[in-house]
Amino acid sequence: MTAKVTAEDVERVADLAHLRLTSDETGNMVHDLNAILDYVAQLNELDMRSVTPLAQVSELDRAGRASSVRQDVIKPSLNRVEVMLQAPESDQAFFKVPKVIER
Repeated sequence: MTAKVTAEDVERVADLAHLRLTSDETGNMVHDLNAILDYVAQLNELDMRSVTPLAQVSELDRAGRASSVRQDVIKPSLNRVEVMLQAPESDQAFFKVPKVIER
């Protein structure tokens, strides 16, 4: 049995995300999220015993081709002191930016 998303669940997540949803939007979101959960439940019914688990798609066998993932090479970065001197506001370790989220 698939867990169902309720209007209360959607309202709680919307509140956490600082979103204002109308009752119509909440109803649509409940419908859409439950449709997604139903689809995932269908996928869970598939027999995946013969499928090799992957952490990411780049792990797939490239059949002799070069990897699309670049080599991890250490390169020099910017000088912190010089960068902080150019910042409009800093505490010499971090950039200071205005607060943008009010609650």
